[in-house]
Amino acid sequence: MTRPSRLTRPRGEVPSRVRTRSPLRHIGIALIAAAAAFGLMFVPTTAAAATNAVPAGHGPATGGSLGPNVLVFTPSMPQADIQTTLDNIANQQVPNQFGTQRYAILFAPGTYGSAADPLKITVGYYTSISGLGQNPNQVVINGTIDVYNQCFGGQTNCVALVNFWRSVSNLTINVAGLTGCFSGVDMWAVSQAAPMRRVNMNGTMTLMDYCTGSPDFASGGFIADSQFNGGTIINGSQQQWITRNSNLDGWTNAVWNQVFCGSPGAPPQSFAVDSGHGGPQPYTNLATCPVTEEQPYLYMDDTGNYRVFVPSVQKASNGPSWVNGNTPGKSLPFDSFYVVDASSTVHQINDALSAGDNLLFTPGVYSIPQTIHVTRPDTKIIGLGFPTLVPSHGNITMDVADVKGVNLSGLLFDAGPVTSPVLLRVGEKFGSGGRASDPVTIDDVFFRVGGATAGSAVTSFEDFSDNSIIDDVWAWRADHGAGAAVWTSDQAATGVDVVADNVSAYGLFVEHYQKTETIWTGEHGFVLFYQNENPYEVPSQAVWMANKKQNGYPAFLVTKDVNTFQGYGMGSYSFFNQGVAIQNSMAFQAPKRPGVQFHDLLTVFLNGSGGFQSVINGTGAPVAAGTGVSNVVSYP
Repeated sequence: MTRPSRLTRPRGEVPSRVRTRSPLRHIGIALIAAAAAFGLMFVPTTAAAATNAVPAGHGPATGGSLGPNVLVFTPSMPQADIQTTLDNIANQQVPNQFGTQRYAILFAPGTYGSAADPLKITVGYYTSISGLGQNPNQVVINGTIDVYNQCFGGQTNCVALVNFWRSVSNLTINVAGLTGCFSGVDMWAVSQAAPMRRVNMNGTMTLMDYCTGSPDFASGGFIADSQFNGGTIINGSQQQWITRNSNLDGWTNAVWNQVFCGSPGAPPQSFAVDSGHGGPQPYTNLATCPVTEEQPYLYMDDTGNYRVFVPSVQKASNGPSWVNGNTPGKSLPFDSFYVVDASSTVHQINDALSAGDNLLFTPGVYSIPQTIHVTRPDTKIIGLGFPTLVPSHGNITMDVADVKGVNLSGLLFDAGPVTSPVLLRVGEKFGSGGRASDPVTIDDVFFRVGGATAGSAVTSFEDFSDNSIIDDVWAWRADHGAGAAVWTSDQAATGVDVVADNVSAYGLFVEHYQKTETIWTGEHGFVLFYQNENPYEVPSQAVWMANKKQNGYPAFLVTKDVNTFQGYGMGSYSFFNQGVAIQNSMAFQAPKRPGVQFHDLLTVFLNGSGGFQSVINGTGAPVAAGTGVSNVVSYP
C-alpha cells in the first residue's frame, strides 16, 4: 500500500579558565523545575511559554547543578504532583515541533504508580524520559509511557509521521491504566530520532496509534538493549524499523523494511522479491550483532550521587546487556564532567576538554560561534533532553581528533545561518586513532538542515575514525518547517560521509539531501538498516544529475575503490512533488565485485511524479506510480 509522504502532512571569552565542573549534590530530595524551567537556554524561551510553565514541586526551584530543565522525581513525592508536572510538560511539548524548550525527566530508583492508580506519561518533542537505576529493573513505572498520533485538520488526518526527537530509556514499564481503545497497551507511535533503549516492558506495546483518528501512518524507528514480556509488539503501519540486542515476545507484520539483529524472539529471515506486495514479510534478521557498544547513561549510586556508566564493547552480541546482571563496563564519577549550561562559553568548554574533562550538555539550544574541539582520548560527551547545537559563523560545530574511545550521545546538530562545511567531524583525514577495543561511538546523534530555523551545511556528518560505531543517526534536510521544501533554501549536499575503515552502523536514516546522500569510502564497512527519502522538491532533471548519463544521485554510494562492504536491510523512497517526472537511475550504487555485498534492498514510490529506474547499479525493477515497491534480495 502506498504511504503518503510526510511533506503532505504537518510533519565571548573569559580571562581565565572557569571550571564549572561542579560535583552534583546528594539528592535525597526530588528536584523539580518551577516556572523558571522554561527560560534557561541560549535561545530564550518566549514569555508566553514561561507564563504557562510547570508549577513548582516539593523540591528546590531548579534542577540543581543540572539546570532547571532537568526534572528529577523520587518515589516519596506525591503522585498527583508528579502527574500534574508531567501533564503540563506534555501539553506544551506535544505540539512543539520546532520550539526551543527542552526537558530531561529523570526517575530516581523506586516504584511509581500502581495497578490501581497508574502513572500516565505522554512524551512530546525534545523530551527524554530516563530511569536513574544502574539497570532498568531499579525504576518501575506502573502505567504507560506513550506517544500518540498528531491530527491536522480533523480526525481523518491523524499520523505519527512527524513524531521526532523524544526518547525513553533505562526503566521498567508494567503496562497498566488507560481506558477504551487505549486500554492494556503502551503506545509508542514515533518516527525517526525517537529511540527506546534499556526498557523492560511487561505487557503489549504498539508502534502505531490505531485509536486516534486515521490513517495512523508512522515512519520509525529504533529499539536497542530492551526486553519485552507478556505481549506482542504491534508494528502495524510502521514503514520501517530496526531492533537490536532485545528479547522479543512476538512481532506482528511489516510494511517495507523490518530489520533485527541479536534479538531472540524476532521473526525469522523472510525478505523476498515479492515482500511488501503479496509475498513473505520483509524481515531481515541476523542472529547476532557483529560489534556493539551500548550508549553511556547517567545513573544514581547507592549513596544518592550521580555517576555515568560507560558500557563495554561487545562482539557477536545477542540479547540485552543487563538481563544476566549489570551491563559490563565502567562507572565514571560525576565530577569528571564539565556541566554545560546556558552560561557556558565555547572558550570554557574547550578549556575543560583540554584539561581532560568530559562534557554533559543540559537541555537547551546553544549558539556555537567557534568549533568545539574534542582532543583527548576516551572523552565522554552526553546530552540530556536533546540539547541542540547551532553554528553561528559558518564554523564546524564540533570536531573530534584522531583519538580512541570518544563517546558522543544524545545531541542534535542544527545547521546555522551561514553555510558550514560540516556540522560534526569525527577523526581526521589519514588518521589511525580508532581502535577496535576502544572505539569511537556515535549514539542517538541527530542532524537537521532547516525545519526549526533556516540553515545550510555542505555535509552534516563526516566519519574518519576507524572502527567507530554509529548507533542510531538521523540526518535530515527538512521537508517542512523554516526555509524547507524549497530547492534553493536550506542547502545541503550530503548527510553522512564515512571515510574510515571497519565502521559499523546500526540504524542509519538519511533524508532529502541534494546530492549523494550517503557516501561510503572506507573498507570493511557494515550497515544494518538504512532508510532514505530522496529530496522532494527537485525542480528539473537538469539540476539533479550525477553526470551526463546518470539521472539523479544515489541515496547510498559505495565508492569505486572499495573492496569489502556488507549492507543489510536498506531502503530508499521517492516523492518528487513538483509535477515533473524526475527520475533517479539507481537508489544504491557500488562497485560490482564479490567483496561488496548487499542484502535485502528495496525502493518505494511514495507519491508524486517520476521514480527510480533501478534499485542498484541497474538491477531491480523500476518503481513509479502504480508499481509501488521493488526488492533485490542480494547483490551482486
